Amino acid sequence: MNGHAPRKALKTSYRASPRSLRPVYTGGPVLISKDGQWLITTLGEQVLISEVQTGLQVAKVRGDTTPITSLSLSYHTSPPTLITCHQSTSIRQYPLPSTASSSLQAPYLTYSRQIPKAHSAPILVSAVSPDSTLFATGSSDGTVKVWDSAGGYVTHLFRGHGGPVSALRFSQPPSGGGKMLLFTGSTDSRIRVYDLHDQKMAGPSKPKHVLEGHVSVVRGIDLSEDGRWLVSAGRDKVVLLWDMNGEVKQGKEKGKKGEPRLVQTVIVQEQVEAVGWLRGTILGKNGMMCFTGGEKGVVRIWDVAKGVEVGSMVGVEGVDTAEVDEDEQRGIIDVLYDQSSSSLISIHADQNIIFNSLIDGSPTRQVVGFNDEIIDAVFLSSPTSSSHSHLALATNSNLIRMYSTSTFDARLLSGHKDIVLCLGTSIDHRLLVSGSKDSTARLWYFTPSSPNSSPSSQSEWRCIASCEGHAESIGAVALSRKLDETTGFPKFLITASQDRTAKLWDLSSLSSTGDNIKPKSLATLRIHEKDINSLDISPNDRFLASGSQDKLVKIFEIDYTSSSGGTKGALKLVGTCKGHRRGVWTVKFSKVDRIVASGAADRSVKLWSLDDFTCLKTFEGHTNSVLRVDFLSQGMQLITSSSDGLVKLWNIRDEECIKTLDNHEDKVWALAISQDERTIVSAGADSVATFWEDATEMEQEEANAALVKSVQIEQDYTNYLSIKDYRRAILLALAMSQPGRLYNLFSSVISSSSSSSLSTTSTSTSLNPSISSDPSNSSNSNKPTESLTGSKEIDMVIQTLSLPDLSQLLLYVRDWNTHSRTSTVSQIILYAILQLRTPEEIIQSFNRSLSSLNQSQTDHEPKERNESGNTRNGMLDGGKKDMKKEINMRDLLDGLIPYSERHFSRLDRLVQDTYVLDYILGEMDGVVGQDMVNEIGDVVM
Repeated sequence: MNGHAPRKALKTSYRASPRSLRPVYTGGPVLISKDGQWLITTLGEQVLISEVQTGLQVAKVRGDTTPITSLSLSYHTSPPTLITCHQSTSIRQYPLPSTASSSLQAPYLTYSRQIPKAHSAPILVSAVSPDSTLFATGSSDGTVKVWDSAGGYVTHLFRGHGGPVSALRFSQPPSGGGKMLLFTGSTDSRIRVYDLHDQKMAGPSKPKHVLEGHVSVVRGIDLSEDGRWLVSAGRDKVVLLWDMNGEVKQGKEKGKKGEPRLVQTVIVQEQVEAVGWLRGTILGKNGMMCFTGGEKGVVRIWDVAKGVEVGSMVGVEGVDTAEVDEDEQRGIIDVLYDQSSSSLISIHADQNIIFNSLIDGSPTRQVVGFNDEIIDAVFLSSPTSSSHSHLALATNSNLIRMYSTSTFDARLLSGHKDIVLCLGTSIDHRLLVSGSKDSTARLWYFTPSSPNSSPSSQSEWRCIASCEGHAESIGAVALSRKLDETTGFPKFLITASQDRTAKLWDLSSLSSTGDNIKPKSLATLRIHEKDINSLDISPNDRFLASGSQDKLVKIFEIDYTSSSGGTKGALKLVGTCKGHRRGVWTVKFSKVDRIVASGAADRSVKLWSLDDFTCLKTFEGHTNSVLRVDFLSQGMQLITSSSDGLVKLWNIRDEECIKTLDNHEDKVWALAISQDERTIVSAGADSVATFWEDATEMEQEEANAALVKSVQIEQDYTNYLSIKDYRRAILLALAMSQPGRLYNLFSSVISSSSSSSLSTTSTSTSLNPSISSDPSNSSNSNKPTESLTGSKEIDMVIQTLSLPDLSQLLLYVRDWNTHSRTSTVSQIILYAILQLRTPEEIIQSFNRSLSSLNQSQTDHEPKERNESGNTRNGMLDGGKKDMKKEINMRDLLDGLIPYSERHFSRLDRLVQDTYVLDYILGEMDGVVGQDMVNEIGDVVM
């Protein structure tokens, strides 16, 4: 297996892409913007705004700790306003952003208005008027309130419903002279019509009409554009058509002229959760078309005037788990009509959102709201694609998630009857194999749509083979690395089961156009004594590696022969690798060298020789079980994932972890690597699939640019000092976060100023001795010096520093003040700050710095740690990160006051010591004077 391919450059870094797959919907209300560009979904107690075409998150909305019960969009502002109703009975309004954010994490929106207690019971439904001037809310207490969108106050209050309000709809007919009608449906099966122009403001009133025809909860109401035709549906399995003008009568029906009349009753044979009118040509047909969606998970199109179904749009085939009723999972909870793209968006109970075209009835896009725990992932390529076109995910479901890598459009592959546990792919990434708890393995191949097929027949991944024979769950699969020259498919498949056996399957009869075949098992061998977690086949198809919970890595020789007489196969144990202290989770062959890598629950990764099956190297650094391992850069590097939620990049030669990628909050079960190794996908138990892009070249360019900038700044700083441009030098030192340079600058200026002052004073005293003794000159000593720091320019800089720079300088002063050697400069600069800046400015500087720091910490971006554990963002801060942790007025004072008191005490002791010196000198003067007197007396005598 020795190769002579040119060695690739080592990778040094990967960065998370904004296009990572994350949960977007966990049940609840869903909206789509009027232009069809943004999809608004509920995720737990939050709201997500995403781009429909790309799946990128635009913004988020925090909840109020209670579930969101209803959403509405009001277009009385530009951009529109999102109205959220919460189970806590509160209502909030959020102005939406005009454009998408470019950051990795979407920003959180701030509400512009909050109504804390809008109803006395939870709000169930809401609606916005056609002109967006009003919005209505319906509660479980049977009341409906109409609100002014701009002012946020109640304009109308309607009571009298016989149960919780279940449907709301505004209508403003063009011929009504601006008249606004509100239609309500409730659990008492009645539809009530209110004329908002005839009612007293915020007072109880009776409905203008009460429509009786349903016998169960009314779930949907919609009006035609002219306001004449009303269609309603509910859980009584019927759709009713009403003439609001009362011009059409059924038989000998009597009634007042202008009273609404029931025109048509359509039996739909399922409980309906959504109904609405369609406009234009639908599925090639014209007429009074409406749609319904209900418990069977099918969107149906009706010619309601004729009472016939003209088309249907089937949702997901198959269900996530057999333990729950199929209809309960497939059921539709709402249907949205996007007129801009002529499509219907169905929201299903299994958290799938499907976009269906009204032109040909085919699904154009599918959004999987929540993937649950992701167990495995592989890249795939369609026959017509030169790069990876799809990403397959195995989750806690029997449906395989198949994502388009370009649009994140999802499709669900049905076939398995229980949870899919593992995935594998051929060397060319065109064949997918899956193993499941239903004891079967399936092979999938991309089938493009034919030119003669119907418009609704789309390209899809289709099951072309099913391997049946294991007695228990299949937990590991591996396809041969070499392709058959005749079929273009792998020659064989090896599967491992919970029954401790491995099977060798013949794939020579595979066909991309044939029916689902049943491959033949060529060999069955019991290979371990505990569960088998991983399989891998060597690049030359000669060896099989297996990892098990029995702590062993075993190497088997594969004997596969194909001839005119048939195919034969066998597995033979050739070596056992012992050394792991706990169960082995993953094994992988190198593509270049005769080695195999393994990762285990003992938190280590080991490299084993295929010559003598001894351990060559051990990599330690993960804090929990190593779940996945693979080779990069022609076998010179390793990429690993672990239960600690981290992905690590290793250099094999020096056994060093050079990068740690952190964007998961739980176990990382899956790693998928593209053929060019520029993209890595990590996915795990947190339902997140992160796309990591190779940033080696980018980081090198950034490092080079940073070096050039550093040299340029260094030269600028030197130039400023040489010409004594202290202002720019100080600002540059602050910008570079280099307190040492700043201290040296202050120290040199203060020292030179002190020397100059001392020299001037000495010279003046020697030339004019009377100056120091003349009492008339004593007033000069009380005048303030010209500069507080020794330089007027430095004084001016301190006086005009921006507030963030001022807080940074004070923190430097605090640090300098902790050492007696640097305390003099610290005290002089501190004195200058206190003299030149007001207390309010100092306090405000720390408040602003702290608020800006908190704002920056709001966006939690994925971290890429280097070997020492520092994040990339922290390294680029140039040392500011540690300083910003301490931006706090209390910490500043706690650091300044004790050391300043200590320095004052030290100086006070020095002053006291000078008094002793004065006393000694005075005593010496007395002794010397008496001796001189005695000597003079002796001379006189």
